Amino acid sequence: MTPRHVVTDSPIGELTIVADGGAITRVHMDAEKYRPTDASLYGEAADAAEEPFASAIRQLDEYFRHDCRDFDLPLAPAGDEFAQRVWALLRAIPYGETTTYGALARTLGDRNLAQAVGHANGHNPISIIIPCHRVVGADGSLTGYAGGLHRKRFLLALEEPAADTAGRLF
Repeated sequence: MTPRHVVTDSPIGELTIVADGGAITRVHMDAEKYRPTDASLYGEAADAAEEPFASAIRQLDEYFRHDCRDFDLPLAPAGDEFAQRVWALLRAIPYGETTTYGALARTLGDRNLAQAVGHANGHNPISIIIPCHRVVGADGSLTGYAGGLHRKRFLLALEEPAADTAGRLF
């Protein structure tokens, strides 16, 4: 099959959704650090009413309105076996929670894999839906995000439980 894409607006800027063979293969933010520059990876423009684009756009809209916590979309991210394992772990991080690169490395069986986990996390081709923004530094600090730390901060704040933000003045 040949990839096709749509561009949709979101609270964090334009998102380009790419699909091939009925599965989402990429979701990129504008000005993303590792956004491919090869136009052939995006294919031709598609109709946003077509599947899986319509479902992806609807679920992303619901996510930004706090109405979607888990995405139910056919996904086919391209990556090696290690990256696929990391991305599967990312999908298991619950909405509103975070984990660390080291914790993911330990789950994979080797705490020394933290940097490799970080590399796979940073090259996640399906932003937001595969929630790489939920991974933070060992001390809880926001570290690296291909879409920019301001977007990572936004996404984490979006997912923060209302009870945690109720007492804040700012």
